[in-house]
Amino acid sequence: MPLLETVGLSKSFDGLRAISNLDVDIEAGSIHGLIGPNGSGKSTFFNLVTGVYQPDPGSKIFFDGHDITRSPSHQIGALGIARTFQLLRLFSEMTVLQNVMVGYHTHVPYGFLSTIFNNSAIIKKDAETTDEMMELLEFIGLADYAGMPASELSGGQRRLLSLGRAMAMRPKLLMLDEPAAGLSPVNVENLLAIVMSLKERFGLTVLIVEHILKVVMETCDTVTVLDYGEKIGEGTPEEVKDDHAVIEAYLGQEMDDDEVRATFDS
Repeated sequence: MPLLETVGLSKSFDGLRAISNLDVDIEAGSIHGLIGPNGSGKSTFFNLVTGVYQPDPGSKIFFDGHDITRSPSHQIGALGIARTFQLLRLFSEMTVLQNVMVGYHTHVPYGFLSTIFNNSAIIKKDAETTDEMMELLEFIGLADYAGMPASELSGGQRRLLSLGRAMAMRPKLLMLDEPAAGLSPVNVENLLAIVMSLKERFGLTVLIVEHILKVVMETCDTVTVLDYGEKIGEGTPEEVKDDHAVIEAYLGQEMDDDEVRATFDS
């Protein structure tokens, strides 16, 4: 059974279909790519899965055996879905460690009354959590910056912090929205290496949207291609490269095989 499954997923805005009857299966333990031209529905798909948008009637979204079609975002996060954003949403004046701790909030096991009546247990739990978050920062290469305000990080480090905050949610499914945007080739390679290491260490399933096609083609097991909110192709990276319907929609023209491969590999 897929970890994430959408059945007849649709979303309209003022009568305009952004997603239309989309069926997608994402297998547990896989890296699944979602590509397509601008306006093809990729971000809408992310927002539907994470509860930011509510889908049209008749749509179904299942995650890890749960029907999450109309679940609020916080419940979806608690079940094990975490995401990053193309436009980074960090708390600039908070420290790197504090930003990561924000991602952990869904796992805080106590409420307001507990802080009054069981203070010693809270202190112990907070210390354990801090140790866990520092270990995560060490893993992604940001431990030395734990006490630094997020605003002082470089662009590449901010991308890593966004990834770390998502990982602090202890996800089963990690959804990456253009993680390589604005990064140099060296930083792209570093980011992907960290994502692959996290996947192996924590048994993650990864869904990635990325305009740098080389990233998708080199890392993904399966690629789904959208155009105008509809699925126009799906398969392995090699199969997608050879799908002329995908090529025409994505590149706007028919091209010979060498030109196609040069485009998808660059």
